[in-house]
Amino acid sequence: MTASNRKPHDPGRRRLLTGALAAAASVIAPGILLVAPRPAAGRAPGEPVTDRVRWGLLIDTTRCEAGCDHCITACRTEHDWDNAPHSRPDQQAQWIRKLDVHNPETGYTFSLPMMCQHCENPPCADVCPTGASFRRADGIVLVDKHICIGCRYCMIACPYKARSFVHETIGGQKPYSPRGKGTVESCTLCVHRVDAGRLPACVEACTEKAGGAMVFGDLNDPGSEISRTVSRIATTQVRADLGLDPGVLYHGF
Repeated sequence: MTASNRKPHDPGRRRLLTGALAAAASVIAPGILLVAPRPAAGRAPGEPVTDRVRWGLLIDTTRCEAGCDHCITACRTEHDWDNAPHSRPDQQAQWIRKLDVHNPETGYTFSLPMMCQHCENPPCADVCPTGASFRRADGIVLVDKHICIGCRYCMIACPYKARSFVHETIGGQKPYSPRGKGTVESCTLCVHRVDAGRLPACVEACTEKAGGAMVFGDLNDPGSEISRTVSRIATTQVRADLGLDPGVLYHGF
């Protein structure tokens, strides 16, 4: 995995969807207060998604412990993506996974969660022949399982290896997170929670049970805590050189 050159994030050029964000605090670095904002209100039923908001994540790798998997457990439980016990290890879903990264030149090692990066210019959507892979106006990248034909072009196009293929019949699905044999799936940023004014499950678990390394918020609102924070600290987009403009930002490497 390669990381981009560091640069302050510019929230002024991002536009997204509804709502002020309130908070629960943690520290991203000495002297810097980071607030984990929560949407004050969700999207009303029938209200169209607009680009007034762009949802994103800020992840502090200095607070992400190598052995911690609370974010993975929360995601697995929320979406029940580990309910195919007979799948081969190489066929398991990977909505979110932990990476331990080592720099051989400096010896520096850190851990980070990797998931769909919810790109501004998602290559998965570019190559999808049916339009099943798409980006919502608020920045959340999704797969429409009704029209996904399982060609897996999106899996090849994704530089983050963030998508997986459902090889088996799935039972006991969550109504808000449909899954189906022969379709592709990935992190949805818990869109059902976001639209209801809640945090993604991984962020909630990290805040309540772990080091508070994950912060969710509106990158397009210059007054939001996530925007104010990334404007004054060094942040990294993984493979920013590709020009995909991910909505997931990292701090600490």
